[in-house]
Amino acid sequence: MPNLDRGHPIGKDYPGVKMDIAVLIKYVPDSTAKITVSGDRVNESAVSKWSISPFDEYALEAALSIKESAGASVTAITCGPSRSEKGLRDAAAVGADALVHVAIDDLTSLDSTKMQALLAAAVQNTGASIVFCGKQAADTNAGSTGPGVAELMGAACITGVTEVGADDSGLSALRTTSGGAERVTLSAPCVLTFDKTDSELRRPNVKGIMMAKKKAIGSHDAASLGVDVSGSTANIASHAPPAEKAPGQMFEGASNVDDVVQKLRNEAKVL
Repeated sequence: MPNLDRGHPIGKDYPGVKMDIAVLIKYVPDSTAKITVSGDRVNESAVSKWSISPFDEYALEAALSIKESAGASVTAITCGPSRSEKGLRDAAAVGADALVHVAIDDLTSLDSTKMQALLAAAVQNTGASIVFCGKQAADTNAGSTGPGVAELMGAACITGVTEVGADDSGLSALRTTSGGAERVTLSAPCVLTFDKTDSELRRPNVKGIMMAKKKAIGSHDAASLGVDVSGSTANIASHAPPAEKAPGQMFEGASNVDDVVQKLRNEAKVL
């Protein structure tokens, strides 16, 4: 993979050095969609709405902002079944320059290390040496993708980024820590995982939506990327819906104050 040397300047003022950002996005059930379990598995065919995972949206918006300020190119990469292409077109509608789909029919058949290997290979195939992604996916909440891809790329990894900028010397990222905020400077190759930022993903305009429909999508599978996905060491045994909450209780009148206080203290344990 053609990486930039650490400490090498990046940006539009250096025409010999092109900043390519790969943004890893995952197409997941929308937060408003109803999730049902059938036969110990989430019934994906019954999910009414899918969308880009929220933290990945922050990563995409950050990459698009750097594209505008520093002349970067942005490639959106996703791994999943055919429906995932809709997430790529959503990314194209707001400004992603190139789209890459790693076709995997059943993501639950892969453990995290296999997924990271596929994504790292896809990034390498694009020639990008800077990777943005969400800190975790909304469906699994594992948080292992960014660090795992960085390990395979031999890249620095900064997690929990809330702000990023680019200048002549490289990238500057702000991240949260247990003691407050930390400003980090780094150069390619690097992987940044994003927490919630101040900038929501921009909305597409009509022109962007129409252009996205015609945008070419580069397609790969495990074989074309040279990745062996057999022998996953972790497998999902079953899915189960959360336990139903007990019905609420209603109390009216001042005469019930003592009962309410006792229940809040002894049952709800909030006092």
